[in-house]
Amino acid sequence: MSTLPEIRTLPVPEGLEGERVDAALARMFGFSRTKAAELAASGKVQVNGAVAGKSDRVMGGAWLEVELPRPATPVRIVAEPVEGMEIVHDDDDIVVIVKPVGVAAHPSPGWSGTTVIGGLAAAGYRISTSGAAERQGIVHRLDVGTSGLMVVAKSERAYTLLKQQFRERVVDKGYHALVQGHPDPLSGTIDAPIGRHPNHDYKWAVTAAGKPSVTHYDLVEAFRSASLLDIRLETGRTHQIRVHMSAHRHPCVGDLTYGADPTLAERLGLGRQWLHAVRLGFEHPSDGRWVEYRSDYPEDLQQALDTVRAESA
Repeated sequence: MSTLPEIRTLPVPEGLEGERVDAALARMFGFSRTKAAELAASGKVQVNGAVAGKSDRVMGGAWLEVELPRPATPVRIVAEPVEGMEIVHDDDDIVVIVKPVGVAAHPSPGWSGTTVIGGLAAAGYRISTSGAAERQGIVHRLDVGTSGLMVVAKSERAYTLLKQQFRERVVDKGYHALVQGHPDPLSGTIDAPIGRHPNHDYKWAVTAAGKPSVTHYDLVEAFRSASLLDIRLETGRTHQIRVHMSAHRHPCVGDLTYGADPTLAERLGLGRQWLHAVRLGFEHPSDGRWVEYRSDYPEDLQQALDTVRAESA
C-alpha cells in the first residue's frame, strides 16, 4: 500500500459559510476536530490555493484542499466478542452498554485490543453508519482504562440528535472517582483549559492554550487516605477528570500516568485508575423523553473501595 500523502479537495458547502477551518474539515471529511486542527497547524490545509490556519473562516463555494497521510494499514472494525460488556438497554435507536476496563470505544491506529463497536458487531447489533468508518455509531467515548456507561447510536437520527446533545452539553455524564487525599473544598468546580501535554504525546495537561474544560465534583465519602467523589462533566475532553484531579493535586487512585502513588495502588490491587461512569442521562432521540441509566462498580474497583473503607474504620 502506498504511504504517499493523499490529497483531497472539496468545495465548501454553503451551509458551512463562516465556519472555522478545523470545524469545516471535521464536518466535510468525517474525522475529529483535533485531527483537523493538527493538519491545519502543520500547513496541510489550503483554501482556494492559500495555506489556511485552523481558526480561519471559510466561505461557501471555496475550494478546501487537505493533505492526508496514508495509514500503513487501514483501520477496520473487527467483530470480536467483549467479555464482561453488559447491555443495559436496547431499542431501535440506541444501545446502552457498560464498557469493561481494557476495551476501546472504537478501532484506532496502534490499538490491537477489543472495542465496543467490534463487540456489538459480534453480538449481531446493527449500528448507525454515520461518522467516520471506524467510529460508526459512537457519540462519546471512555478511556480504555475507564469503565462504565456508554450510549451507541443504532439509527442515523439517533446519531445526529445525540451528537447534538453532547455538543450542547445537555447530557448528564456522572462518574465516581476515588481520589488521593481530601480536596479543598470538598465540593467544587474545576474550570481549567486542557490541551496536549507539552512534553508527552500520550498525556494531556492544563495549559493556557487548551480547550475550555469544566468539572464539577461533590464528596460522597471521606476515608483516611482518599475521598470518593461524584463528578459531573460539563465538557468532554480527553482524560478530563484525570487531568483536572491531578492538577488539583488529588489524582485518581491508581492513575500512575497522572501522578498517583504506586504504593497505594499496589496495596489496593489496582492496575488502573479508580474511575467509573456510573450515570448517563439524556433526551431519548425517538421522542425527547428524559432517560437515565446507572451502573454499579466493577469488581476491581469495589474491592479497592472496600479495602480503603476497612483501613479507615
